[in-house]
Amino acid sequence: MKQFADLFTSLDQSNKISDKLEALKNYFQYAQDEDRLWTIALFTHKRPKRQVNTKLLRQWCCELAGIPDWLFEESYQTVGDLAETLSLLLPLKTKTDDRSLSYWINYLVDMEKSDEAEKKKKILYAWDVMDKDERFIFTKIITGGFRVGVSQNLITQAVADAFEMKKTEVAHRIMGDWQPGKITFQELIQSKNISDDLSRPYPFFLAHPIDRVLEELGQIEDWQIEWKWDGIRGQIINRRGQIFIWSRGEELVTEKFPELLDMASLLPENSVLDGEILSFGDNGPLSFSILQTRIGRKNITNKVLREAPVSFIAYDLLELNGHDLRTLTLSQRRKKLEEIALHIENRKLKLSPLVTSENWAELQQLHSKSREMMAEGFMLKRKNSPYEVGRKRGHWWKWKIEPLTIDGVMIYAQKGHGRRANLYSDYTLAVWEGEMLVPFAKAYSGLTDAEIKEVDKYVKQNTKERFGPVRTVKPGLVFEIAFEGIQESPRHKSGIALRFPRIQRWRKDKPIEEANTLDELKALLLVYGG
Repeated sequence: MKQFADLFTSLDQSNKISDKLEALKNYFQYAQDEDRLWTIALFTHKRPKRQVNTKLLRQWCCELAGIPDWLFEESYQTVGDLAETLSLLLPLKTKTDDRSLSYWINYLVDMEKSDEAEKKKKILYAWDVMDKDERFIFTKIITGGFRVGVSQNLITQAVADAFEMKKTEVAHRIMGDWQPGKITFQELIQSKNISDDLSRPYPFFLAHPIDRVLEELGQIEDWQIEWKWDGIRGQIINRRGQIFIWSRGEELVTEKFPELLDMASLLPENSVLDGEILSFGDNGPLSFSILQTRIGRKNITNKVLREAPVSFIAYDLLELNGHDLRTLTLSQRRKKLEEIALHIENRKLKLSPLVTSENWAELQQLHSKSREMMAEGFMLKRKNSPYEVGRKRGHWWKWKIEPLTIDGVMIYAQKGHGRRANLYSDYTLAVWEGEMLVPFAKAYSGLTDAEIKEVDKYVKQNTKERFGPVRTVKPGLVFEIAFEGIQESPRHKSGIALRFPRIQRWRKDKPIEEANTLDELKALLLVYGG
C-alpha cells in the first residue's frame, strides 16, 4: 500500500507528463502482479463495491480523534475532501502492518457479509497501521471516490513501456468487461490468448478541436465531412453470434439499448461498427435531452422505448470477418461499411450521411445550420487516414458550433474541492423574472485562479445567509454562461435545465440590472430546446 501511495503522491504533485509516465513505468516494473492488476483497474474506473457508508466513517473518525461532529464538519468544509479530512484528523498510527494494495482491497471486499461492529473493528485496525498517505488512499477506495489526474492513454503507454509491448496492443487488452478477481495480470496483459475475449472493443479514435483556418487543411476533396452528432459514441460488436454494445466511456451498455440487438444480429459475423447511439424519430435526429432519459436507468420499459427511440448512426467499420481493418484508409473502410448497410434492412442502422461542398467558404455557411440538423457541428476526417488510437492531431478534426450564452447573476456560492477547497468557486446563477432573481444554472469552471480569488473575496464580504456549506450572496456579479443545449425541466425552479453550463467570461462591464431575463431564456428554449 505504501508503494501505491508513493505512486499517487508522485502523480498528484507533478504536472509534467514525462514525470508521470516515468513514475508509472517504474511502478509497473517493480510492483507485484496483483497490485499491478488492481492499479490498472482503479485507474480505469473498475473499483470494488462500497462496503461502508461515509456516515459511519465520519462517526468512527470523531470517536478516535475525540472531537465533536461539528468540528469534523467545519474541518471537512475547510479541506473539501472527505478522505483527506479523515487522514488529517485520525491519530498517528500505533502499529505497523506493511501489506500490499491488493491485500487491503481484498480486505474490504471480504467485509461484504460482516455486520457493522465487525466492519468497524476492521476499519479501525487498518487506520491504525497506516500512515496519513496510506489512509487517504484506503479511504478513497472505501468511498468509491478514488480519482487521479492520469488519463487511460498514459496508463496504456506506461504498461507498454514497462513490458516492451505495442501501445495499441495494451490499449486493446485493458478495455472490455474484465474484473480483477476473475483474471490475473498475466492473463490480461501478457497472455497470448487475450483476443479470445469476444466482447473486447477497440480503443476509440478521437478527434481534436480544429485549431486552424479551414484553408490550411488543403483541398476540401481530401476530406470526408460528416455532421457531428450529439449522442453517445459507441461500438457494436457481433462476434460468433454474440452481440456487445460499448460506450466510449468503456461501459457495456448492451442491455440499455435492446432495440439495437436485432439490427446488430444482422451484421456480418465477426464485425465491429463504430458510430453514435442517437435518439431518432420518424423525422430525423432528436434532442440529446431525450436520450438522457435513458441514461442511468436500470430498467428500460416499453414506455421508455416508445418515448426515447434510438438508432445507431454508423460512420466506421473496424473489423470484418474477424479481420482488423484499422490500417485501411477511411475511404476503403467507408466503402465496405456502405456495402454492409446496403444489405441490412433495419431502420435502426443508419449510415452517417456525407456532407458535400464545393469549397471551404460554402461549408462555412452550411456549418451555421448545424443546430437545425440537431448536430453539434462537423467532423472533418482525412480520407486516407487509418483508424488510430486515442486523440491524434492532424487526421480527424471536430468543428463545433459556438455555444449558446446567457448572462446571469451569482446568488449562491459554495467552496470547491481539491486545491480549491478553501475558495468559493462553485456558483449558482440567476436570471430576472420581474424584480426577482430565479436560479437557472450552476457553474464551477471558466474563471482563472486570479478571478476565483477575487470572487471568493466578494463572497466572504457580501454573505447574507449560510445554509451548511452554501452561502447566499448579495447580488452584484454578472457572468456570461455558455452551454451546449437547453431543455424543459420541472425539477428546476426556472423550469429549464442547461447542458454543460460553464462560465465564459466575467461581465465586469455589466450591472446586474442588465442580466438576462427568464423570458429571454425561454425564448432560447423555443428555438433550440428539445
